[in-house]
Amino acid sequence: MPASRRPPSPAGGGVRERTARSLRYAAPALLGYLAVRLLGLLVLARWAHLKGHGVWPVLASSWDSNWYLGIADHGYQDRLGTAYDSNNLAFFPLYPVLVKAVAGVTPGSRASVGLVLAVVCSLVAAWGVFAVGDRLYGRRAGTALAVLWGALPVGAVQWMGYTESLFTALAAWALYAVLTGRWYAAAALAVLAGLTRPTGIALAAAVTVAGLAAAVRTRAWPPLAAALAAPLGWLGFVAWVGVRLGRWDGYFAVQRLWRNTWDGGADTLREMRELLAYDRTPQLFLVAVSAVMVASVVLYALCLADRQPPVLLVFCGVLLLVVLGSGGVYFPRARFLLPAFPLLAPAAVAVARARPVVAALALGSAALSSAWLGGYMLLVWAGPP
Repeated sequence: MPASRRPPSPAGGGVRERTARSLRYAAPALLGYLAVRLLGLLVLARWAHLKGHGVWPVLASSWDSNWYLGIADHGYQDRLGTAYDSNNLAFFPLYPVLVKAVAGVTPGSRASVGLVLAVVCSLVAAWGVFAVGDRLYGRRAGTALAVLWGALPVGAVQWMGYTESLFTALAAWALYAVLTGRWYAAAALAVLAGLTRPTGIALAAAVTVAGLAAAVRTRAWPPLAAALAAPLGWLGFVAWVGVRLGRWDGYFAVQRLWRNTWDGGADTLREMRELLAYDRTPQLFLVAVSAVMVASVVLYALCLADRQPPVLLVFCGVLLLVVLGSGGVYFPRARFLLPAFPLLAPAAVAVARARPVVAALALGSAALSSAWLGGYMLLVWAGPP
């Protein structure tokens, strides 16, 4: 198991001072992350200009962004219906609630507020990613981990009006809270994550397993309380949808109308085989999605071999089971795996141990490829990211 390392703890001082010192300690990681995403934004802006498009509509009010904005404006439906891909009860409530709340006290449209929230959450997420990496592998590896997370092939989604940045921020800090024994914070963050995305069940499972193990080992109340509370956000929304629709399986019925069912990965393997083995002209974006899924499985095996802390392994393992094991649409699978940042730890450690020139080339190549693929994904690929 990798040696656990604590970042320097300032002696004394209030919460604001400790936060400021922690932020200064994480500054290289945050600046590196910001540089990667600004590069992606510049490439996207230039590409959009050449195609005669605006950047703001692409980032703030397209595809799933419109579903969240519709919920913020009009609330949820109260009927199941029979039409496919048309029921907004499939979308979890925390992000649209935040958009509505912030828009109510600030100028600008709700779409602009949603985009600003996503960008702010991405920085909070990068900070949390760094914190986890720094604690386990040291400051250089933590910095590399945050930069690599920003340079993922579909990293452009982090600065869109989507929920991935909010969810990753909650997940990263919840995992850090477990690693540092802050059980009540871990539970609260897991509950919020369970109100953000369907994959919140992965974080709930991780906190619950870690809490139960700690409770058995220490016979303490806080980890047991965290284990019991962690799934309440996800379960609460699923139960609320059932009550709203008047049927116990209401949420799962909605997901079936979105063609989302768990089949153990049969559909994923079938789609991948068709794409890579039989399609003579596969679409580039779908090839990239397939590569991300294959790489994620390989990286998870490396994380197992590296004996990462169980809370990280459970989180990424359940996330992989949910994403790869579900049938339905194929193209968003890489986006669904964005929060699985612990999978990048082996690469981050390798970058941290490499010579500076090699590390710079590796991170720079990742940033450039992410910027190019982000532009392709949003301006050439005809479907949602």
